[in-house]
Amino acid sequence: MKSYDNTQSPYEGALRALRGSFVQAGLFSAAINLLMLTGPLYMLQIYDRVLASGSVPTLMGLFLIVVVLYAFMGVYEFIRSRLLSRAAYRFDEMTGELAFRQLLESDNQNGKGGNALRDLEIVRGFLSGPAIRGLFDVPWIPIFLVAVFIIHPWLGYMTLAGAAVVVALALLTQWLTGSAMSQAMRLDGVERAFVSQSLRNAETVQALGMREAVAARWRSAHEAGLTQSQKGGDRSDMVSSGSRVFRLVLQSMLLTGGAYLALQQQISAGMIVGASILAGRALAPVDQVIGQWRSIGRAAEAHKRLTEVFEAAPAKKPRISLPEPAGAVRLFGVTKLMPGGLQHGRSRILDQVSFELEPGDVLGVIGNSAAGKSSLARMLVGVWRPDAGEVRLDGATLDQWEPDELGRYIGYLPQHVEMLPGTIAENIARFDPDAREKDIFQAADAAGVHDMILGLPDGYATQVGHAAQPLSGGQIQRIGLARAIYKMPKLVVLDEPNAHLDAHGDESLTETIRSLREAGSTVVVMAHRPSVLVESSKVLILHKGKVAQFGRREEIFRLAMQSVPTQAAPAVAARKAG
Repeated sequence: MKSYDNTQSPYEGALRALRGSFVQAGLFSAAINLLMLTGPLYMLQIYDRVLASGSVPTLMGLFLIVVVLYAFMGVYEFIRSRLLSRAAYRFDEMTGELAFRQLLESDNQNGKGGNALRDLEIVRGFLSGPAIRGLFDVPWIPIFLVAVFIIHPWLGYMTLAGAAVVVALALLTQWLTGSAMSQAMRLDGVERAFVSQSLRNAETVQALGMREAVAARWRSAHEAGLTQSQKGGDRSDMVSSGSRVFRLVLQSMLLTGGAYLALQQQISAGMIVGASILAGRALAPVDQVIGQWRSIGRAAEAHKRLTEVFEAAPAKKPRISLPEPAGAVRLFGVTKLMPGGLQHGRSRILDQVSFELEPGDVLGVIGNSAAGKSSLARMLVGVWRPDAGEVRLDGATLDQWEPDELGRYIGYLPQHVEMLPGTIAENIARFDPDAREKDIFQAADAAGVHDMILGLPDGYATQVGHAAQPLSGGQIQRIGLARAIYKMPKLVVLDEPNAHLDAHGDESLTETIRSLREAGSTVVVMAHRPSVLVESSKVLILHKGKVAQFGRREEIFRLAMQSVPTQAAPAVAARKAG
């Protein structure tokens, strides 16, 4: 992938890389606008030379010259369009994957990255659309103004005044539509997010009779965005219509002024038509920009958001490839705050959490709801970064590893498991293009799902992650477990791994944890149900984000076990700590 210096964001670097294409497009725009003088000059020659002389050969010669010049102009138009469309493609090639990675950055909790791909699509469409070609033509307006001044200063001043009016209308368009366009883009993002979440929860919406209410909520969000977009569009269309009418009036004024000057023998008859065409051409780019103001405004808003998103992204740290870890985990004073900023007095999700695990340890984490178990799981696998403190794997903080390299040594089963669109085999193999069937089968067998997968009509080739999900929640969770233990990673974090499992699934999970421990992997299990803690060697009890107790399982449960059955000890210990 293309590299950029550390003083600019990748997005800015991509735009800088397109400078050459923009310069070339500008040069072709200069040639195109110079060739636009062909029509007015041809008119001058027709009226002042051909009609006066009555020479047919002169007419034919001039016509052939005009055809050749227009052919060149067509070729240059094609090349300019091709340059800009290729620039848009290169822009997407350089930034598309970066934007998608930005979406996957879970620590991007300010919400600005949610529409990065959509914003890139808008900017890409602008780079290859008609609006940017109009902007490229704007700098060459003086060519036509000078030509009108050459015909006669009065006509030049008249055209200059008309250009000033058209520019004022363009600025008026920006002032009238800027706020509405910004609001429309923001509300459009809100609507798309709502639609996405509604589709993901379509079964719940239907089962609970929420369709009418959810449809009404979507309609409200849709109409709010549509209202703002329509407001900006109405204002833009009003100014655009006024600009077109003014151009027609200006051309009539120029014809009238030219006719008067011709009657005074100050210009020829051909100059009347030529001045009108030149003036129209001088104002055409501004009129085109006004007509495309809505797309220009959307592109400007998208560019602004993309700049903020990529500048807010943490700078890429220089890293070297670290040796494979053994699985030793150290947490030192790890603190995670609720979103909102320190100045708003954020409460703490995790508060000064510290503990150590050696390779082969199995840690059971228990606690009441909202104790911070899932947040701790995200910290351990590097999905979240601590606001204070450190998480270290074999002595190295997690940000010292390349994320994808670190991911090969980590297994993670989140509380809510989802499969990505693809086959079961691809999901278990984490979409590794070089995955071996042997490793996939071993992971599935260790998770106790090999026979279950073979029982499906398409086996490991069964498509999952789509709207028509062929698997139950328990099956998805067990396949997620197979994905987590693929290639026996050194650190495995399981968040509520038995939430959807039956008794047989519980037994398979226990066997899986035992196999991981015997293989030397460090396992952390967040659990409510005590059965999953049978294989744990250590226990951590969380209460309101703080470590209430931590130590060997026998020590933590000793007091609880004196008065209750062994399997009830975890719940009693957690309740006492809380």
